[in-house]
Amino acid sequence: MADFMGMMKKAAELQSKMQTMQAELESVEVEGTSGGGMVKVTLSGKGELKSVKIDDSLLKPEEKEILEDLLVTAHADARKKSESVMAEKMKALTGGLPLPAGFKLPFG
Repeated sequence: MADFMGMMKKAAELQSKMQTMQAELESVEVEGTSGGGMVKVTLSGKGELKSVKIDDSLLKPEEKEILEDLLVTAHADARKKSESVMAEKMKALTGGLPLPAGFKLPFG
């Protein structure tokens, strides 16, 4: 029974740490770029789009398709960085315990 109580206490501690990490991820921002920095996208650590910045030289009707592609690329770059931040925080939270790919903790 003591093992079960200890396990429940650790689960509660992990849940508390997960909630703290979720709050931290809201304040973390990552920037993705494309087109040599002509398009910049900022995401929260949780992947929420915060801002888009576009160089004035791309604001031409004939450049519309290029701009659309650059926005997608910048977003993908920022998303990858956001996922990296999340992975580092999870690694710190779980003490480096390797979790299976796609495993999601039931908290938060």
